[in-house]
Amino acid sequence: MTEAAVQVSDLRKSYGTLEAVAGIDLSVARGEVFALLGPNGAGKTTTVEILEGHRHRSGGEVSVLGHDPARGEREFRQRIGIVLQSTGVEPYLTVAESVSLYGGYYPHPRSVDEVIELVGLTEQRDRRIGKLSGGQRRRVDLAIALAGDPELLFLDEPTTGFDPAARRQAWEMVRGLATLGKTIFLTTHFMDEAQALADRVAIIAAGRIVAEGTPESLGGRADPVTRLRFSVPADVTLPERFGATRVGAALELTTAEPTRLLHDLTGWAIGEGIELEGLEAIRPSLEDAYLRLTGPDLAPEEEGA
Repeated sequence: MTEAAVQVSDLRKSYGTLEAVAGIDLSVARGEVFALLGPNGAGKTTTVEILEGHRHRSGGEVSVLGHDPARGEREFRQRIGIVLQSTGVEPYLTVAESVSLYGGYYPHPRSVDEVIELVGLTEQRDRRIGKLSGGQRRRVDLAIALAGDPELLFLDEPTTGFDPAARRQAWEMVRGLATLGKTIFLTTHFMDEAQALADRVAIIAAGRIVAEGTPESLGGRADPVTRLRFSVPADVTLPERFGATRVGAALELTTAEPTRLLHDLTGWAIGEGIELEGLEAIRPSLEDAYLRLTGPDLAPEEEGA
């Protein structure tokens, strides 16, 4: 099947006179890891809940795996998995019992032990949920979402509260799911997470998509200006041809041809016998693009959205 896993056209959601989602278009290919980013109140959560079938839209067309989520069809729910920001899994059940319980709701569940191994909880298989760490309980959330062997997985802030090591492990799990051919729709506040995992990213602000593309190209970053930053001894003056500006105690050059400029700069420094202290090449990050596109003073459209 070649149709998109998610297809959205002119999606709208209003609460009285407030338009929380103001006519967005989205397309997510099958097997893609897609990240939707946006500040609180931008309409992000509302959009995802409409795609999951948990909230009705005010207008527009939505197709998820060929279904209209608003119809609440059993077949649709059997084909998706959802990892919410928080869940209420019974703490007295073991990991295996929880996965088995939720897997029983689906016609073709994955093997319990296979799911537990996939999320890295084999050693905790027979441990009660209430005895697990926060990161391990988050893995149980993912295991439950995978129990029915879904084609499309919604991950809502999957690593919130994780320490750095647990986040990296979670990223490896997501990459593993992608290699299995799963389509993953990710929401996150962590720009490095989107950068590491997503094939494509969309940024939503004030109910509208303001940018969409790969993490590398988003926001006009396909051919960005590179900054070279370094320090030289106080008694050294850089030739005017470099057009250096001072940033604190350092000097900074900007260029669209970093290789050429680095060659010229380091050749000059070697000829003068000068060390370029702290030399670094800086390109705009996904976070830079996000902050520029969303702006610091957007008013929230909806609490928690």
